[in-house]
Amino acid sequence: MSQGKTAAKVQVRPATPADAGTIHGFILALAEYEKLLDEVDASEADVAAALFGDRPRAFCDIALADGAPVGFALWFYNYSTFRGRHGIYLEDLFVVPQARGLGAGKALLRALARRCEAEGLARLEWSVLDWNAPAIAFYDSLGADAQSEWTVRRLTGAPLKALAAG
Repeated sequence: MSQGKTAAKVQVRPATPADAGTIHGFILALAEYEKLLDEVDASEADVAAALFGDRPRAFCDIALADGAPVGFALWFYNYSTFRGRHGIYLEDLFVVPQARGLGAGKALLRALARRCEAEGLARLEWSVLDWNAPAIAFYDSLGADAQSEWTVRRLTGAPLKALAAG
């Protein structure tokens, strides 16, 4: 990377199978930042299978600064019944701390927004932890609307198994 943060050239490209280890590293770094490292079960092999297996259902873009990977956006298609069209759900967006301020996060989001426009998708959406003030401020600066009327619900582990069995 360049010495000055504004001097680095940021590019975004689709991830390739050779990026599986880098993506896994980004996932671990993101989990550590979010204080959720103990929740990561995914291995590098899991990432490779999900993104580059026979029928991938998740996708990833890599941000490069001066040719070096500095961040990623992991996403998948969702569907809006109200809009009658698909959209993109951004599962994870992460830029390494030393590259923040270079425009890598914005470049990753711009690439997804362009994909939405090119494919006629209805929306681009994601979740952010309520304590992550820097990320919230960044998203607000882009004009992203907070969906405060919605509460995320999740089934995992034993409750998920119980519902499936019942």
